[in-house]
Amino acid sequence: MRAMRWRGSGRPLELVECPVPRPGRGELLLKVLACGVCRTDLHIADGELAPTCACVVPGHEIVATVAALGDGVTGWQAGDHVGVPWLGWACGECDDCRRGRENLCARAVFTGHGRDGGYASHALAHASFCIPLPPEGDPVETAPLLCAGLIGWRALKAAGDDARVIGLYGFGASAHLIAQVAKAQGRRVFAMTRPGDTARQAFALSLGVEWAGSTDAAPPDALDAAILFAPDGALVPLALSRVRRGGRVVCAGIHMSDIPAFPYSLLWGEREVRSVANLTRADAKEFFDFVRQHPVRSHTTAYPLDGANEALDALRRGTFDGAAVLVP
Repeated sequence: MRAMRWRGSGRPLELVECPVPRPGRGELLLKVLACGVCRTDLHIADGELAPTCACVVPGHEIVATVAALGDGVTGWQAGDHVGVPWLGWACGECDDCRRGRENLCARAVFTGHGRDGGYASHALAHASFCIPLPPEGDPVETAPLLCAGLIGWRALKAAGDDARVIGLYGFGASAHLIAQVAKAQGRRVFAMTRPGDTARQAFALSLGVEWAGSTDAAPPDALDAAILFAPDGALVPLALSRVRRGGRVVCAGIHMSDIPAFPYSLLWGEREVRSVANLTRADAKEFFDFVRQHPVRSHTTAYPLDGANEALDALRRGTFDGAAVLVP
């Protein structure tokens, strides 16, 4: 098999040839059809989110077919289409898991971080943490749904069902999907991009958002909630200043630069700031049930597997709309 392997912060991923692994008990061997390139992968490559092992194959937006089953696996068969998200395994025994918060499990293992992911021709995954996918779906368009879509869905839920006016800060892979979801739910959506990024603002408007402008511009109306997809901590106080009393700022990224000090008056009035951490299998079921009824369109740029470094650099520079996807 071929894989792009991370071997240290600041170093480009290396293309390696290695034997196809055998699935262990409870695992599936997967033939990768497509794997999305997520900003979390960029945080790993740039050393901002260190993996738990010395070298790892990144990638956690995997669309694949089942190639082989390990011992004890039921409910799957060879040829099934499957999705593999960021949460690769949780213990099921700790207090958080028992409370339905497996996303907070202290022993959780994450795909492409604590175990090899989908920047490869083949991958292993725990069968019970895989998501069934319909065989007719386009793998490239489906791949971003498995993290950009899922974490966006969890962030939108965190914003609250009563949040009718939503501001999205950073209009990349997650925001371009969740803008469509929020519109389908009947919410008003405003998009905020880097100052001067008129191309990204035009992209947001093409997807039906009501208004698009710079992060330093005031939206047309006060926000019920703001969702921060951009990993810039300076946006937190700025977003608070745009949220009405009783509103909420949701930080959706797994990594963010430091939040600067801000006056208490921005928080006063029962405003809230909260983070979103990882995802659960229940999130995946809810989200994919929703998009079956309300399809969303992924805007993607495809790269070959050995173009992973090019894709990461394009994500770093923000040179494409939507999401990048590797096709082995």
